[in-house]
Amino acid sequence: MSATVYFSPVITPEKVLDMFRLVDKTLPGNIAIKLHSGEKGNQNFLGPEFWKPVIDYVGGTVVECNTAYDGARNTTEKHRKLMDEHGWSRCFTVDLLDAEGPDLELDIPNGKVIQKNFVGKDLKNYDSMLVLSHFKGHPMGGYGGALKQLSIGVASSYGKAYIHGAGVPEDIWTAEHDSFLESMADAASSVVNFFHGNMIFINVMKNMSVDCDCCAVAEDPCMADMGILVSTDPIAIDQACIDLVYSCDDPGKAHFLERVESRNGVHTIEAAAALGFGSREYTLVKVD
Repeated sequence: MSATVYFSPVITPEKVLDMFRLVDKTLPGNIAIKLHSGEKGNQNFLGPEFWKPVIDYVGGTVVECNTAYDGARNTTEKHRKLMDEHGWSRCFTVDLLDAEGPDLELDIPNGKVIQKNFVGKDLKNYDSMLVLSHFKGHPMGGYGGALKQLSIGVASSYGKAYIHGAGVPEDIWTAEHDSFLESMADAASSVVNFFHGNMIFINVMKNMSVDCDCCAVAEDPCMADMGILVSTDPIAIDQACIDLVYSCDDPGKAHFLERVESRNGVHTIEAAAALGFGSREYTLVKVD
């Protein structure tokens, strides 16, 4: 079934809110707002000022999880300090979902690689989720968008290692690559199922480096900013972003696509579509 993806080439904080309002969907109850807090030293992540209009309008809680690698976000104490330094906790109510254990375990009965997902236990306090994604490249996944936010992003520190290791946390950096990508799709499906589809996704194609916001030392953007997309389908919105990159004439796209293709990044979308929690087929509705 084809999804609807709204797209605007205008990128401003106010336009993010305008695009959110286009979606004919109400997020019920307590709303988790998943975004990327940005690794210390990263120059490309989208900060609180950019997201403030839509977060204030929705009135939810900004949620994040600790990382599984060394850095400024791999412990609760360090991550909370960085959330303050980056302005998140000064602007919004913030919840580190895995600040304290034990993790919440989500079943994935139809998972291709993993049959369970470990997320921060505080996820159970929320009824719906707004996923705010900065679309860019990624050193391992090829690209980062809505599906990465749902999988690696919502996973606890242990859960991140579990996904990266394709079910074997000790293999976090050495697991078979496509199995890692398929594990991301499996994990993403469990979060969509947890919220019974009460989700809205916004991808912003800005500051498009080949590196993720999790990189303390990241390449500068290699492409011009392209726009804002919004949908209720996480698979369609990521596919639309990839298609926009392929169809543009930006001279930097070859470098960006080398990162995507060398990591087989589209396979995450393929694996997610095979699980049936969204569609690669979509109608792109352009908004001025």
